[in-house]
Amino acid sequence: MCGRFALYPPLGDIARVYLGTSGPDAEPGPRGDITPGVRIPIIYTDPDAGDRPQVAEAHWGYRPRWAGTDAPRPINARAERAATSPFFREAFAQRRCLIPASGWYEWQRTEHGRQPYYITLADPASGEVLLLAGLWEAAGEDGTGRCCAILTEPANGALASIHPRQPVALDPACRWAWLDPARTERAAIKAAARRLPPGRLTAQPTSAPG
Repeated sequence: MCGRFALYPPLGDIARVYLGTSGPDAEPGPRGDITPGVRIPIIYTDPDAGDRPQVAEAHWGYRPRWAGTDAPRPINARAERAATSPFFREAFAQRRCLIPASGWYEWQRTEHGRQPYYITLADPASGEVLLLAGLWEAAGEDGTGRCCAILTEPANGALASIHPRQPVALDPACRWAWLDPARTERAAIKAAARRLPPGRLTAQPTSAPG
C-alpha cells in the first residue's frame, strides 16, 4: 500500500519536465512526510475543461461528491479491482491521474519491530520524480474541489520482502496515454499503464518519517 510519501522538487519543475508547461502560481514547499487527509499535487486532465494535462491539488482521501457523508474515504484503490468497483470504475475509465512523489515509505515487520524503508528512484535525473498512478473525482458540494486515491498492486521483486503491496509506479513514457480521457476501455487503459522497471527503484532502511 502507500500511506506516506515525500515530494521535494517544486511543482513548477515537475510541470516543466513532464508536461512542458508551468506549474501553479502558489505551491507548498518540500515535504518529507505527506500523510493521508491532506491536499497533494496531482497531474490530471479534466474532460470538461479541455484535454491538456495540468498540475493541481486534490484531497488525498477518495470520496466523490455523489457519495454519502458516511461513505468511506480510501487513500488507495486496488488496481486489480478498480475497473469493476462501483466506487472507482467511472474514475478509472475517465479520471485517471498521476501523483508525483520523490519516494514512498513502507514498514517491514521484523523480530525487533517494524522497520521503515524509503523507496525511491535509484538514479534520478534532474527534476525527475516517481509518477504514481491514481484516480481523481470532483468533491465538495459545488463540485469544484477534487479528491484522489493512489492505485496499488502486488509488490514486485525485492519490494515484496518489505510489504506485500506497492503503489503502481508508471514509466514516464506512458504518461500521455494514461492521462488521456478518451481512452476509456479497460483493455486500452491496461495497455497504457506501463510500469517503471523494478530495477530503477531502490529501498533504503530509514528512521520513521515525521
